[in-house]
Amino acid sequence: MRVLVTGATGLIGSAVMARLLRVGHQVVGISRGTGAARQSQPHVAWVSLDISRQVTPEHWIAHLEGVEAVVNCAGALQDSPSDNLKGVHAVGIASLFTACERLGVRRVVHFSAIGVDREAPSAFSRTKIEGDRALMARDLDWVILRPSVVLGRAAYGASALFRGLAALPVLPLMPNTGRLQVVQLDDVVETVLFFLKPDAPSRVALEIAGPEQLSFADVVLQYRRWRGDGPPHVAHLPDWSARLIYLLGDMASLLGWRPPVRSTARREITRGATGDPEPWSRMTGIVPLSLAAALSAEPMSVQERWFGALYILKPFIFVVFAAFWISTGILSVGPSYELGVALMLEGGAGPLSGPSVLAGGLADLLIGIGIAIRRFTRPALYAALAISLFYVAAGTILLPRLWVEPLGPLAKIWPILMLNLTALAILKDR
Repeated sequence: MRVLVTGATGLIGSAVMARLLRVGHQVVGISRGTGAARQSQPHVAWVSLDISRQVTPEHWIAHLEGVEAVVNCAGALQDSPSDNLKGVHAVGIASLFTACERLGVRRVVHFSAIGVDREAPSAFSRTKIEGDRALMARDLDWVILRPSVVLGRAAYGASALFRGLAALPVLPLMPNTGRLQVVQLDDVVETVLFFLKPDAPSRVALEIAGPEQLSFADVVLQYRRWRGDGPPHVAHLPDWSARLIYLLGDMASLLGWRPPVRSTARREITRGATGDPEPWSRMTGIVPLSLAAALSAEPMSVQERWFGALYILKPFIFVVFAAFWISTGILSVGPSYELGVALMLEGGAGPLSGPSVLAGGLADLLIGIGIAIRRFTRPALYAALAISLFYVAAGTILLPRLWVEPLGPLAKIWPILMLNLTALAILKDR
């Protein structure tokens, strides 16, 4: 069977796609960014596509050629310069569903979210249910899956956050967090394969939830026990500090980053993510695995330890590094300008001393701003690496005494280079 998978590089989409390939299906993978995916999964027919811009059925017809089923895994948490909730959750996929109807691609498995049919506290929920209704209005063999928080070996979003929090000696708990029935990624993938069978039921909407209700802290503590760590100190955050953290997450999203802790998460997690897994289990025969059972079946690895620790450090690394370059740029063209010119004159730069200091300060400032804006982070980090090496070479030639200065201005560039390389190594989210 030839299956089109949207959101094919996401947590659920990539797992579904890999499983389809393993059992012999052909896959068309739809994602905005497919560069690395084309290398890692060369057997997939990749299409680089922004779903939010595919506003008419005609946009989809060429991609549906020869396709027998569609699995829609596309989604976003919150509106931002890089994400359009209504476009992804409602408008773009509605045109896909209409195209499927026209071309006779009858089987459509669509991922929504648990609870959106009961309560819509955010734009995420409202656009998700809008997409559900668009599918139910079509003459198709549709299946709507509404999973709770999905956890598995791969980590992104909430699943990554749990791992990161489990690595901390102090567990910060947000106020007003609802109960969760976390579900395993493997169970979700098996559900998709079940509903892609020709004789599988259709025109059903099912909640995909784990077998037990857990608090947010319970989930983190189970990951912590899996790590072999003892109980952490628990810090219950006051409401004002929690709101500040969510606000900082919103600000980061405006710069193109996608932190899991944003105002949408605050609204959704207050509702919780619980439901009735019995209809799903009865229909498919899948017995949902508990979190404890899933973790006990997987040995703790050094990769998990590194990821958990680095995940929490990552935002601090990029904030500090961006602030470092921005502040050095401001200092160079401001309070430290005369000192910089004096050093350049001492090194023999002559009339070029002033312009050189200004150029260096401007370059530092642009690098810092580039690191802060996700779209430009990678080239800015390479620029920071290059200019740091240039500063070492220029300083060695013009003022070699800086190597033996008490504060070691040239020697300190080496730990900066190491931080730069670390930032490059952990830049990708998935």
